[in-house]
Amino acid sequence: MSIDAELRARAAKVIPGGMYGHLNAVLHGETYPQFFVRAEGARQWDADGREFIDLMCSWGPMIVGHRNPVVEEAAAAQQARGDCLNGPGPIMVELAELLVEVIPAADWAMFSKNGTDATTQALMVARAATGRTKVLVAHGAYHGADPWCTPGLSGVTPNQRADNVEFTYNDLASAEAAAAVGDVAAILVTPFKHDSFEDQAFAEAEFARGVRALADRLGAALVIDEVRAGWRLDLRGSWEGFGVRPDLSAWSKAMANGHPIAAVTGVDALRGPAQTLYSTGSFWFSASAMAAAKATIEILRDTGGVALMERAGDRLRAGLAAQAAAHGFVVNQTGPVQIPWLSFEGDETLARGVAWAAACLAEGVYLHPWHNWFLSTAHTDDEIDRALQRTDAAFAKLRSAV
Repeated sequence: MSIDAELRARAAKVIPGGMYGHLNAVLHGETYPQFFVRAEGARQWDADGREFIDLMCSWGPMIVGHRNPVVEEAAAAQQARGDCLNGPGPIMVELAELLVEVIPAADWAMFSKNGTDATTQALMVARAATGRTKVLVAHGAYHGADPWCTPGLSGVTPNQRADNVEFTYNDLASAEAAAAVGDVAAILVTPFKHDSFEDQAFAEAEFARGVRALADRLGAALVIDEVRAGWRLDLRGSWEGFGVRPDLSAWSKAMANGHPIAAVTGVDALRGPAQTLYSTGSFWFSASAMAAAKATIEILRDTGGVALMERAGDRLRAGLAAQAAAHGFVVNQTGPVQIPWLSFEGDETLARGVAWAAACLAEGVYLHPWHNWFLSTAHTDDEIDRALQRTDAAFAKLRSAV
């Protein structure tokens, strides 16, 4: 029995289902390992010692490389002074100041731990500001795992979903129609369409500007959920290129390179309503993750991190396209290059994608068959080229099996 299999058997006795949530390897495919023991740069090692070039970046949090020495030194130095104290450390003020400096749409910041915390907190601010209840959300969009937004309905009551009003992403007329319900506190959108099990789609400029105008017309808050895309597309905010600034933004995942933290940033007009919230947690003010976040954002700012990830993504995308064509496959590569995904033309059941992902895993590249991938600044040219050598072998295996 492998170490991973032994751990799964032990886990099944003391953890419901042995594992739960989006990291449950059973959902990914039969050959995916469940347990990992270490990571470095752009690589991870599972419990059985197998090495993988990591194209998932721990599902997004890693953005400047696993165990980045600058980030780890900042977190360790703060940890040595104190982490979970009777009040926050001065680092909380320093981090908030940095966010306000970097993000044009941020006049203030509040902190928590997970992306779900941040999206929920942002909607609380919007409701406190407007006195309204309804939230317009795109059909199929993922905004977290609380009852109001979790994709699973077990344990969720209809009342907990009653204030969500759905529209179709990139369809402004659909959003306008949804707004007719009235009582709208917020419009909640992701920077691009990154729903699982389907090709990604960029936001259209007309849609982005249109929902901004719609929120203004309704007197509602425009909330951008930056949890997945934040820090990879544009440090200033993902819709800055459209000239669109939100009233509120939710951040997490890559904010502290794997240390647990989330944030809501907002405009000055919502500072007062934000002050009225009772929204807190025992570990929300822990200082070491805040130090890690400050170090991570400074690295990205000072090294041109977004451009580095774009370079890696362009190199990966070009290489995969050439390999697929050489092996006789037609593939779609969608979304931003630094948050990529590959699907096979006509693969409606994703069976071919699952088989290719399994072949990549066997060759030592960890990516995913139905969820977008993530790149980091640790994905150097050399690492991308090594990954491409392995994906080429995976395409060859897939071709021989057809």
